[in-house]
Amino acid sequence: MPIGDLQLCKLDELDCLVKGILYIDSVGFNGRSQCYYFENPADAEKCQKLPFDLKNPYPLLLVNIGSGVSILAVYSKDNYKRVTGTSLGGGTFFGLCCLLTGCTTFEEALEMASRGDSTKVDKLVRDIYGGDYERFGLPGWAVASSFGNMMSKEKREAVSKEDLARATLITITNNIGSIARMCALNENINQVVFVGNFLRINTIAMRLLAYALDYWSKGQLKALFSEHEGYFGAVGALLELLKIP
Repeated sequence: MPIGDLQLCKLDELDCLVKGILYIDSVGFNGRSQCYYFENPADAEKCQKLPFDLKNPYPLLLVNIGSGVSILAVYSKDNYKRVTGTSLGGGTFFGLCCLLTGCTTFEEALEMASRGDSTKVDKLVRDIYGGDYERFGLPGWAVASSFGNMMSKEKREAVSKEDLARATLITITNNIGSIARMCALNENINQVVFVGNFLRINTIAMRLLAYALDYWSKGQLKALFSEHEGYFGAVGALLELLKIP
């Protein structure tokens, strides 16, 4: 499709995404692996970002979080399928934050979320049962109802914009993590890689995803992340145009 002196080429988004991430991981990043994970993600003081060698990438569950979310099961370089997705993604987080807090940029929304307390907004298991729901293995700190406390006028008046931003981030992240876990179990895949621009400068969400997958899978699933998380589609498109396999 020519526009002036430019020749525009239409390429498949998900084909480019898969091609880009596999290529970038194969060439590495500053002499080390492109992938990494979080050790002790729930502990701010002990949490460490550590490299992960994705030397045996297949099968791989690829969770692409942009405005919405697509989840792909990748079995080989040329064999993948879109398992499912959700419309509740990064665009949902930012849009709701704009409505609830008046913020105007993604960076501002994340900064507000970093200072908030979501437990003032969400109803937890312990708020209902007084502690853990041991019969079904539900810890007291788990969210029972996102924004559930906002049914109370008194609690609505007590929350800050930062609390609302934090609860919004946790709501979106928990939903993505839950869907990713179910897909991994259904596809019998234990390597889950999260990518997409929602994760740019978003350590809070990455740590939440890492902890949630580890906890609810009893250590069977590892949440992996990647440097340059939002650029794999662009890299894949370039590779396609240059005919690099």
